[in-house]
Amino acid sequence: MRFLASLAFAAAVVGMPVVASAAETASAAMTVAATFSSRTSLHVSSDLLQFEIAAPGGPATAAVDFSAGARTRPEGEVVLSVEPLRGVDGPGGAADVESSVSFAGEGGGTLSGTLGAAAAAVAGRWSGSGLRRGRLVFALRAGASGRYSLPVRFVLSAP
Repeated sequence: MRFLASLAFAAAVVGMPVVASAAETASAAMTVAATFSSRTSLHVSSDLLQFEIAAPGGPATAAVDFSAGARTRPEGEVVLSVEPLRGVDGPGGAADVESSVSFAGEGGGTLSGTLGAAAAAVAGRWSGSGLRRGRLVFALRAGASGRYSLPVRFVLSAP
């Protein structure tokens, strides 16, 4: 019986919760470094420009609406570019119109320029994160009347 009483006392002592005092509290300083990559999202109303030339030498326009979102560092540059995927298709042929496809931007940060076969043209430039909406109006002059089309690629980058 004495053995059982000793065993019960030992079990009660072991099972008691331990209370820590403030003198036993430890603290430490920790440095955490995090790197976040830039992220972009681009939606365009069309990636095929279609023009209708009524009279030879006359102008025609095609508009593309866009929504460009970017998450980047506060001073990070965000760039929207556009490039033709091939030459202009139409009655006058690519040689007749390729150098005369121009564009004008509508909306904050959009730019104007000319599409060339050699490189992408910058169509918009912003600083920092945010959602930008705008429109690019492309203009074409051709020597022959008819329907013309030009496939393009839009790229949004936040290097």
